[in-house]
Parts: sequence; structure tokens; C-alpha cells
Amino acid sequence: MVKLNKIYTRTGDDGTTGLVDGSRSPKHAARIEAVGAVDEANSAIGLALVAQPGHSPAASILLKVQNDMFDLGADLATPKGALDGEGFEPGEMVLRIVAGQVEWLERAIDAANESLEPLTSFVLPGGSEAAARLHVARASVRRAERAMTALAGTEAVNPAALHYINRLSDLLFVLARAANDQGRADVTWTPGANR
Repeated sequence: MVKLNKIYTRTGDDGTTGLVDGSRSPKHAARIEAVGAVDEANSAIGLALVAQPGHSPAASILLKVQNDMFDLGADLATPKGALDGEGFEPGEMVLRIVAGQVEWLERAIDAANESLEPLTSFVLPGGSEAAARLHVARASVRRAERAMTALAGTEAVNPAALHYINRLSDLLFVLARAANDQGRADVTWTPGANR
């Protein structure tokens, strides 16, 4: 269990932050940008969560996702080879996103999508407040994915982590549609409507 007695440490005053392996990285580095984008997306998911009805299936899904997002942040904060050899296998000191977490997302997407009205157009990010918040979370997750793929262009990133973040935006999309009366209250795009 994590125990934090002191909130400020002053160790970041020089513009660096600590990684899981004990190394320090500039706060503007691609790895830290990716970790920050995941944290931002998790906060947006939290905002979407509070708009869900009490003990709804979507609320329990989002709470589980929030926990996974902390796993994802820890994964990104642990460079390849740090503490766990040369691969991306989880170890005693290393927390990695694993295939089972991605598979769980896929099952959740399939289950939520089953009862949705078929898509006939692109969906505008709105409708109910709950749906709109889920769309904001989805867009935040897409930004996190862009930060993660930018990192992956220069440094090794756990492939399961990339799969997870890609599936997560799909899950948030179908949950947003479900929040719009199973897609019946979706606001759809009319191409060129205001020309």
C-alpha cells in the first residue's frame, strides 16, 4: 500500500520529477507528458463518473477504469528495463498494464454496444449531461493516446498500455451513447447543415 505523509517534497523545484526506477526526468519530457495526459484523462473520467446514476453499470465500469488509469500511469512512469529486466512483464517492483485489462475493456464495450441503436451518422458530443461528460473524457483519453504514441516514437512503451488506451476511448464512446437513452437521444452530425 502507498503511504504519503508529506505532500510537498521540493525535489521537483528544479523542473524534474522522479520515475519509478529512481531516475529523474524533466517535467516537459515526452514520458512525463504522457503520464500527465493519463492523469488528466482520469480526472475527466472522474467528472463523468459523478454524473452517472448511483450504482449503475456505467458507474462501476468507470470506477474500475479509474483504478486501471493509475496502473497505466505507473506503467508509463517505469521505463522499459527499469526494475523488470528488458521486457514489459510485471514484476514485484513493477506495475504494468496486461492483456487481461485490455480484454476486460473489449468485453465491456461489446456488452454496452449490444443494446445501442445502430449508428446512422457521426455523433456530436452532447445529448444528456452524463453523455457530454463521457465525451469530454473520451476526448481527453484520445489526447493521452496521442501523448503515449508520441512517446512510443522515441522510447519503448508497453504494447498492452497502447492497446488499453485505444480501447478505452471506444468504451467511453459507447457509454456516452448508452447515457443518451441507448443511442436514441444521440445528437447526430448533419454534414454541411450550416453552409
